[in-house]
Amino acid sequence: MTRAIAPILLGLAGIAILLWLGLWQMQRLEWKRGILTEIETTIAGAPQPLPSLVAPDEQRYAPVDLSGRIGAEALFVLVSVKQRGAGWRVISGFETEDGRRVLLDRGYVPVVDKTAPLRDDLLEVEGNLHWPDDRNSSTPENDQDGNIWYARDIAAMAEVLGTEPLLVVARRITPPDPGLTPLPVDTSGIPNDHLQYAVTWFSLAAVWFLMTALWTWRRLKEGP
Repeated sequence: MTRAIAPILLGLAGIAILLWLGLWQMQRLEWKRGILTEIETTIAGAPQPLPSLVAPDEQRYAPVDLSGRIGAEALFVLVSVKQRGAGWRVISGFETEDGRRVLLDRGYVPVVDKTAPLRDDLLEVEGNLHWPDDRNSSTPENDQDGNIWYARDIAAMAEVLGTEPLLVVARRITPPDPGLTPLPVDTSGIPNDHLQYAVTWFSLAAVWFLMTALWTWRRLKEGP
């Protein structure tokens, strides 16, 4: 039995570590849920005028109201939408009543509708400020000559359309933009995998416990 003490202690230590990792992931889960709730509350807040000073860390997801004229010129960002398929995010310049020009994410059109004419008139927009993180290591470079964008690169888009580097993602356009479906900002694209991680660690702890128990039983059965 003396020879089994060290392996048993090692097994118990492994179980304790795995349980601690599972509990830590549960804490992270509650933290992430709090962050997502805060973001959702911000998104659904009362719309405000465009800020005069831009502070991305403080203004991300902030709801805004715009009144002015939308331009017919547009940039097209390749996107895939559930139950709709491949299509384009349509990004146009928007000139407010006080003369500011910003980027407006108007919404989604199917791939085949890329060449459909776009409206150029006065309208009102409810939306949210956003600084999207569309680009990663596998994202292709934008084909600006072919007007095929793979990410909403705000600085480059602002330069092409002659706007401030400020993006508003439309939630509601009045009157509605024909042929376009708004893709409003939400939290669906923000991952929250901590519950899966917790289940994994707890499962490993259970397996480790069973292995330790089985080994101990066999050692006791074999005797000294």
